[in-house]
Amino acid sequence: MADLETFRSETRAWLEAHCPAEMREPVRDEEDIYWGGRNAEFKNAAQKAWFQACVDKGYTVPSWPKAYGGAGLSPAEEKILRQEMAAIGARLPLSSFGIWMLGPALLKFGTEEQKVKFLNEIARGEIRWCQGYSEPGSGSDLVSMQTFGEDRGDHWEVSGQKIWTSYADQADWIFCLVRTDKSNKYQGITFMLFDMESEGVSTKPILLISGNSPFCETFFDNVKVPKDQFVGEVNRGWDVAKYLLGHEREMISGADGGDRTSAIGAAMLRHTRKDGGELDPVFRSELAMFDVDALAYGAMGEKFLDEMKAGKGHPAQPNMMKYVGTELNKRRHELMMSAGGSRSLEWDSEETSGGKPARGWLRTKANSIEGGTSEVMLNVVAKRILDLPGA
Repeated sequence: MADLETFRSETRAWLEAHCPAEMREPVRDEEDIYWGGRNAEFKNAAQKAWFQACVDKGYTVPSWPKAYGGAGLSPAEEKILRQEMAAIGARLPLSSFGIWMLGPALLKFGTEEQKVKFLNEIARGEIRWCQGYSEPGSGSDLVSMQTFGEDRGDHWEVSGQKIWTSYADQADWIFCLVRTDKSNKYQGITFMLFDMESEGVSTKPILLISGNSPFCETFFDNVKVPKDQFVGEVNRGWDVAKYLLGHEREMISGADGGDRTSAIGAAMLRHTRKDGGELDPVFRSELAMFDVDALAYGAMGEKFLDEMKAGKGHPAQPNMMKYVGTELNKRRHELMMSAGGSRSLEWDSEETSGGKPARGWLRTKANSIEGGTSEVMLNVVAKRILDLPGA
């Protein structure tokens, strides 16, 4: 305990010295988020300074081993770092699907050469990844995917289509599920890695009802993938895919779902006051109920994280987190819309930052679909945690 308290005080001092004031403000738009990659640009000097300080310290991936760009922190130390960053409102120095999804899969299934190369590039923000999983007609039933890799001796020739590929038009590389054996539904999939600038790769953005979208359609037309660019075993990529899905669902469940009502903002809350008086009592009770649920969700997340790092986590816990987190996030945006009144419906003005409340509310409708629908998540919880019989 004494060592941890020393670590806490040292961490607090380091953050105070290295986290610029601008990096302690809430994220306002996409430019406030640094994704890294070979074409990335910093928004300002503060963003660059914060990122570089964390890279040097290993704090973009604090729990990863130092050999792979991390700080080698223990679970308890990583928890303290997260707490101290949250206490000052520090932004993430680097957002990355490589950190949240591919990294854990490489740590478990990758070769030493893959770990040294790709994990260090991810930690230093040198490579930006996208995920090639869903296909038209193969979303929740992911193993029905049809993208196929033909064996050409020294390489695979991949053809097919992926959909809902987040930031595919901005990514450097893709981690992609490719069928390499048509005779076996589950044991005929290979988890491949390849460059998005490879000949035959093209993307097309998908516009959502919010007016913008990170999603793309991604097309592969006889793309050559070297035989050494796969993770795990050939035709056993479903094992890697399932492991990665757990981390994806944890990522989606943490996408503001547990933010308490302070995130709604005093400016909007003023619109619910009557004649300058107190908040509407019904709305105030809804805020309180949300706060209680958000606190419970945060406690559940901490418990599950501790169990996972101790090797005692249940494999279906990410499904619980994903379901509850996305439902909470939708509720949070419903409250924001209610708080803003008719002004929340506005779409273009500078006062609402180009309709940010309405666009954000519409965007949350996809939360209960992406990464596995809420219905699928509830089915998994029912069968694997509650041991209920199938239909």
